[in-house]
Amino acid sequence: MNNKFQEDEITELKKSTSELKEAIVSIVSILNKHRHGKLYFGIKDDGTVIGQEFSGKTLRYISEVISNKIEPKIYPKISNVKIEDKDCILVEFEGEDVPYFADGRAYIRVSDRDQKLSVSEMRKIFLKKENESGSWDSRISNKTIEDVNEEILKDYIERANKAKRIPFQYTNKEDVLNKLGLLRDNKLLNAGKVLFCDNNNVELQMAIFATDTKTTFIDIDKVEGNIFDLIKIGQEYIRKNIIWNVKITDKREEYPEIPLDSIREAIINSYAHRLYQDPKGTEISIFKNKVEIYNPGTFPEQYTPEDYIQNRAHSVFRNPIIANILYKSNDTETYSSGIRRIYEECTENQVRVEFRKEKIGFTIIFYRKNYDKENEITKNVGVNVGVNVGVNSTQRKILELIEENQSITQKEIASKLKTTVRTIERNVNILKEKEILQRIGTDKAGYWKIIK
Repeated sequence: MNNKFQEDEITELKKSTSELKEAIVSIVSILNKHRHGKLYFGIKDDGTVIGQEFSGKTLRYISEVISNKIEPKIYPKISNVKIEDKDCILVEFEGEDVPYFADGRAYIRVSDRDQKLSVSEMRKIFLKKENESGSWDSRISNKTIEDVNEEILKDYIERANKAKRIPFQYTNKEDVLNKLGLLRDNKLLNAGKVLFCDNNNVELQMAIFATDTKTTFIDIDKVEGNIFDLIKIGQEYIRKNIIWNVKITDKREEYPEIPLDSIREAIINSYAHRLYQDPKGTEISIFKNKVEIYNPGTFPEQYTPEDYIQNRAHSVFRNPIIANILYKSNDTETYSSGIRRIYEECTENQVRVEFRKEKIGFTIIFYRKNYDKENEITKNVGVNVGVNVGVNSTQRKILELIEENQSITQKEIASKLKTTVRTIERNVNILKEKEILQRIGTDKAGYWKIIK
């Protein structure tokens, strides 16, 4: 038996044209994975060459079936080849217009087998195809220069000047955007849209869960805006809702259970490397035992997180313009690995961190090493021992502000805590339900009462 021929990810063997239907599936699978391949008729799947009888009509029939059964259409090269003195048929095919379908169904090649594509895998192929047609952030957006938030742009230039990474001062929006490479033919690029425009589809979802799973949530919120604002909001949300430990030496010092620089790095990376074609946004999930930051951007297929930790991988920029802008303001480093910095800082602070590749996206998980001590710590910090039992960090801060000013409005509380009014309203309602907080009088003329 001659095993010179064997099936692999780009090669399929069929004993005869009686398996043409299965051959169509294999062609689609290989195209969706590698965009080129070859298929033989006249060779068994164990590599045994048995030959294939054919005529010119047979070759035309194969070409016709492939044309009718595969969408988008492909035009393979079909030829007669001699293998071990036996006639066989070779079908060579290629195509860039993925995903391909056989009779309306999509498949993917896994080793030498054909598997149906799941919805998530289909979505991944579409997004990858879109991303490979030129970086998304370099395309013309649907926003104009007038849509740019000038205060955010000015603040950015000031920070970039301080970092000594740009050589010019702020003049006006058009001039600065041009110098930053965010305009083409006086039109704003997608990078400029998500970095400096408030009204866009870039979002951040945040939630606090009551247990270690996503079954019951204590707080949930979703905000939209420019990247710089969302980074601040996300960082502040986590900062307010994790445990702060107290260390007393010659003075009292408070430090977070998770390093804030690592949290900031993870959030920034989620916007620098995400797939903006995917409507799903960055997600922050705070559990009793961990904090997860999900980035809807696939991890580079050729690398693993360990490759970056061990400095064995090169930086792969899905959004090079966005990454460059963040570098100039010292928000991120262009040639250094954020994963490695997060890992090193967490290791130094004895915080366990996990980097998890998802089918669609990437998650960084910070484990809360002292979450089981939360009630004990909370009792020692705040307005009142009895009041603080069973409340989260946001609710505790609300109570502290109310104790300082019983007439404070929910809008004023939201401003001081740098969060949304919706979040404050939700937490206030929880405090009312727990009979910890009471509103006396009307919304306009009344005041708050903390029930001791």
